[in-house]
Amino acid sequence: MGRDRAAREESAMAGATTDSREWVRLFHPAAAPKARVVCFPHAGGSATFFHPVSGALQPDIEVLAIQYPGRQDRRAEDPITDIATLADRVFDALRPRLAREPRPAFFGHSMGATVAFEVAVRMRREGLAPSVLIASGRRAPSQHRTEGVHLRDDTGLVAEIRKLNGTDARLLDDEDMLHAILPAMRADYRAIERYVGDPDAVLDCPVEVFVGDTDEQVTLEEAHAWQGHTTGDFAVHVFRGGHFYLTARPAETIERLASAVRSRA
Repeated sequence: MGRDRAAREESAMAGATTDSREWVRLFHPAAAPKARVVCFPHAGGSATFFHPVSGALQPDIEVLAIQYPGRQDRRAEDPITDIATLADRVFDALRPRLAREPRPAFFGHSMGATVAFEVAVRMRREGLAPSVLIASGRRAPSQHRTEGVHLRDDTGLVAEIRKLNGTDARLLDDEDMLHAILPAMRADYRAIERYVGDPDAVLDCPVEVFVGDTDEQVTLEEAHAWQGHTTGDFAVHVFRGGHFYLTARPAETIERLASAVRSRA
């Protein structure tokens, strides 16, 4: 079943402008999923961050994870330093899958929430929409802060990454690995810190916001500001923890994610 479906999807993707097989990872193919969710990684993150989520949600919820260029098996490619360009490319890669049933939900963490939102904006222009946008650990596009982490030297950038506690410390302590991952991390920080969202951009799908109660990257006020970006249903879910509450409390996060996705399928 998995091989047959993979072959069909490869054939369908062949006509896409952007090679979908490079951008979209399917860790646990399902024959007849009841729901789908597309997961967008954080700055410096990769598709494999969502492998445990995929394993936990299969087989009734199929997880598609986005792999940005410049990391892991795409390390030889230049990372993208502009959110609009990144969203354009992701939308192009996802396009063959977006009109298929079940209609996918979007889940993005941190920078991934912004990328997911911008992809949803592009979908709306073509009469499409995710079943629900779940924005995790990120302030609303209308909320702007002046930040300059991408301008710091390597030591300063690594210090910020350590503080957020979302990257395995063993990677940051290994000079060779650090040399390999820093370019993508810096590019992602540059992209998200230079992003200025359209305060008037509005979706018509439901939006749910996940946020840690001690997350310094987003206040509750900034989280609730997402409501101004949808005409659909809206909810905020607060978890115990900081910016990476979802790795500290995986079972609780996955349960809430599954509930949000299933209820909109």
